[in-house]
Amino acid sequence: MSTVTVLASPASWIESDAVAQCHQVAALDGMRHVAGMPDLHPGKGAPIGAAMLSSVLYPFLVGSDIGCGIAVFPIRLKRPVAEKLAARFPDLDRPLDPAEVDGDIPAGHRESLGTVGRGNHFVELARVGAVLEPGHASRLGLAAGDLVLIVHSGSRGLGERILRAHTEVHGAGPAPDPAAYLASHDAAVAWGSLNRRLMAARVAHALGARPAEPIVDECHNLVEVRDGLYLHRKGAARGDGRDVLVAGTRGTPSYLVAAHAGPDAGYSVAHGAGRKMSRADALRRGRAKHTVEELRRTPVGSLVVCGDRQLLFEEAPTAYKRIEQVVGDLVAHGLATPVVTTVPLVTYKTAERTAGDRRRGRR
Repeated sequence: MSTVTVLASPASWIESDAVAQCHQVAALDGMRHVAGMPDLHPGKGAPIGAAMLSSVLYPFLVGSDIGCGIAVFPIRLKRPVAEKLAARFPDLDRPLDPAEVDGDIPAGHRESLGTVGRGNHFVELARVGAVLEPGHASRLGLAAGDLVLIVHSGSRGLGERILRAHTEVHGAGPAPDPAAYLASHDAAVAWGSLNRRLMAARVAHALGARPAEPIVDECHNLVEVRDGLYLHRKGAARGDGRDVLVAGTRGTPSYLVAAHAGPDAGYSVAHGAGRKMSRADALRRGRAKHTVEELRRTPVGSLVVCGDRQLLFEEAPTAYKRIEQVVGDLVAHGLATPVVTTVPLVTYKTAERTAGDRRRGRR
C-alpha cells in the first residue's frame, strides 16, 4: 500500500488541495510512497514540491520542464553597484547562435540556447550574507560578502516536446517504453544544465567578469532510477548528500543547504519557497496593493529587471511562502543543514523593452 508523508510543521502554509493531489498520486498503480516537501503546493494534475516513488514510470509526474534546476556560480566584481550592474545584464530572451556553443548540444535542441524563460525562472546576482556552517562554506569557497550568480531555468521547450509526444498518445498513463522516455529525459536534463552554464557565462561577460564552473547545480524536475524503482521529482531537489540552493524570492534571502534526506523524504529536499497564491490571485492582489515601481525595488534593496509588468505582479515576493519557514521545516525534519544565505542585488526576469520594441510586438 502506498504511503504519503508531508514534511512540514503545523505552522507551515500547506493547501489542502496540494495534500489531496499527493493522495491522488499515491493511488496510482505501482506507487509506493509520496513525500511532500515544506514548499508543497498544487500543480496541474500533480503536486509541486513532491518526490514520488513507484514501480511504474509516469511522465506527467515530472511535467513539461524536465531538467529545470538551480545552479550557483562564483563571480568576482570590483565595485558591485546594483543600479549599474542591472543596466549591464544581457538580454536573456535573445537566443545564442548555436555556433557560439562549444561541443554537442543535447538532443540537437538549438532553439532557445542561453535564454532564461518565463514563470519563476530567473538569473540573480547575489551576495553571501550569513555564514551558518563556516567549514562547509569554506569547502565551497564561500565567505561573507562574496558574490554569486544564481541561475534557475529548465529545458526551454525540449521537455515540453518530450511530454507532449507521450501525452498525445498515452495521456497521464505510464511510459510504455521507460528506457526510451529516460533517454529523452536524460537529454533534457543535460540540456538544462548546459543552458544554466551558458547563461552564467553570458552574464559574467556582460558584467566584466570571468565565467566560472558552478559550485552547485541541482535539478528539481526529473526521474531517477533507484533500487529498480522510479523516483519522480516535481519541484523537489535531490537531497542525498548534495548541496542545494533553496530559492527564496527576489525580495528575500535564499539558503544554500547541505542536504541529507532519507527514504521518508524520497531522498529529496525543497527547491524553494513555494507559491502560496496562484498567478491570477497574485496579479489581482498585487495590482491592488503595489505599483510597478514598488515591485522593481525589493524589501532588501535589490533591483528587479523585468520588462513584463504582469510577470512582476505574478512573481511578487508576497505570492510565495516564507523561505525561513520552509528551511526551518527542512532542519526540523533532519533533511538539511543551512550553510550560507544569499541576498539579492539584481534579479533578472526578462529584459526591459523600449517603446519601439513594444510597438514592434517584441515581448
